[in-house]
Amino acid sequence: FPFIHSFIQNEIDHLACETLVKNGLKGLFEGANLPTTISAQHILRQNPSILYIPGKASNAGGVVYHIGVSGFEMTQNAQKMSWSAEAVDEKLKNLMEVIYTQLDPSGVLGRIGITRRR
Repeated sequence: FPFIHSFIQNEIDHLACETLVKNGLKGLFEGANLPTTISAQHILRQNPSILYIPGKASNAGGVVYHIGVSGFEMTQNAQKMSWSAEAVDEKLKNLMEVIYTQLDPSGVLGRIGITRRR
């Protein structure tokens, strides 16, 4: 399984992406903001056998936790209400479920053994 973990913006352009695909790329996980150009993203998305994880999704756990919890806190404060820790956990799990579903419409994650956990 060759995987590319990229860190620099625009590191993978159209030509680099074509080369990676021709050489058997199975997946690309972004570790930065926009390391893959728009034209390269298009190539990846046109190949359903390639697992492409954009930066916002690959970093979603931490982002959802921090932004989600902050957003939940603001909602509770604005509505003068309080949720239990279990309710907050359930809301976070639901957010991650939405991200997973949007990320993998073709089911490639399941085919390589990455499944949703509840």
